[in-house]
Amino acid sequence: MYEEWASPLPYVVAWRSVTSPDGAPTRVLPDGCLDLIWRDGAVFAAGPDTTARVAPSAPGSHYAALRFGAGTGPGVLGVPAGEMVDRQVPLETVWPAAAVRTIAEAADPLAALTAVARRRWPGTDRAMVALVGAARAGLSVGLVAARCGLSARQLQRRTNAAFGYGPKTLHRILRMRRAVALARTGQPLASVATEAGYADQAHLAREVRALAGVPLTVLLR
Repeated sequence: MYEEWASPLPYVVAWRSVTSPDGAPTRVLPDGCLDLIWRDGAVFAAGPDTTARVAPSAPGSHYAALRFGAGTGPGVLGVPAGEMVDRQVPLETVWPAAAVRTIAEAADPLAALTAVARRRWPGTDRAMVALVGAARAGLSVGLVAARCGLSARQLQRRTNAAFGYGPKTLHRILRMRRAVALARTGQPLASVATEAGYADQAHLAREVRALAGVPLTVLLR
């Protein structure tokens, strides 16, 4: 069981999950986000992934979490996203143990996570919000930098800090996620490739396999 909804914080999604009784692993696609996660009393931070991660879980594990989009997570965590790429770390290695214990032992861990995130909220970076919107629309990195009043080098540096990788990698990941979402509506894959901004269906297939680790047809099962 998995459910998600908009949190009170901008560009942040709250989610809950309970793993299946057989404890089957879950394939988590990269999304350019950082998550703060409570799992069965343990609290950890999951940094942005560059490729899909297969997450094993004990049967019946309970999760409550916040997913920080638009580069908002590193400001809350207090660690640049570049230091968290493809990593999951116990939150007590980053925050004071007493603060983490309050979340771990809370009757409503999601409410506790939200309260702490609100206190640590740094605001949003308009350039990073614009970058995500432009990447989803398939705009070029150079155009994004110009619209934000940044040089390509400045954009690269700020994107690395906010998302853990550069704008071109972020563009690839968001394009792949859009393509998967389109394909799940039943749209023909050739049309998905065109609408999502790939050169052709073969290009779509290569990119999905590279980022998701499996063919698109496997993701759609």
